[in-house]
Amino acid sequence: MEAAYDDPGRRERRTGREVYSLNASIPGEAKRLASELFPRLVAFERVREEHTLLVKRFESADPDRGGKAELATLGKRVRSALAGVSAFEVRVTGIDRFEQPARGPGPVVYLAIESTGLERLHRRLVAEFGAVGEIEGEAYTPHVTLARGGSIDAARELTAGVEIAPIEWTVSELRLFDPRDRETIGRVSLSD
Repeated sequence: MEAAYDDPGRRERRTGREVYSLNASIPGEAKRLASELFPRLVAFERVREEHTLLVKRFESADPDRGGKAELATLGKRVRSALAGVSAFEVRVTGIDRFEQPARGPGPVVYLAIESTGLERLHRRLVAEFGAVGEIEGEAYTPHVTLARGGSIDAARELTAGVEIAPIEWTVSELRLFDPRDRETIGRVSLSD
């Protein structure tokens, strides 16, 4: 089976609404790790080509009237909610999987993330904007998706058979992503 590249910015199929996201970039070391794992990821139906760390999703209030005006308002609200938020440390601790993810095809193989700063920020944003059901709030698991779909046995084998050295970095900027145009439409610097 040939792996397809996964598009993290596509329209959310379950709700039919646009789902904007607030993301953090990952460092080159984590991107290199994803590239090194690629030969083992081709067993999955979709392999992520671009890797980011999802901080928060935002569902469109009105998919028929969404677009630039809605994004401008969302951007202002996000900047306001992030006022005074400091840069935070993030750590990749290993490779794990969701065998039956709440949304989309499973399994999902991902880089596991630990970060008390990220979790604290996620809770703050959920308090301000609400949680996207089944994947945020108490259900939020910080991760960087590598691949999805295919055999659960392949996911189990990969996550049991790969050990990695921890990768650490500081997140000092977040990006608001527009899935319609597949582009970053705003950046927010975090205070040091």
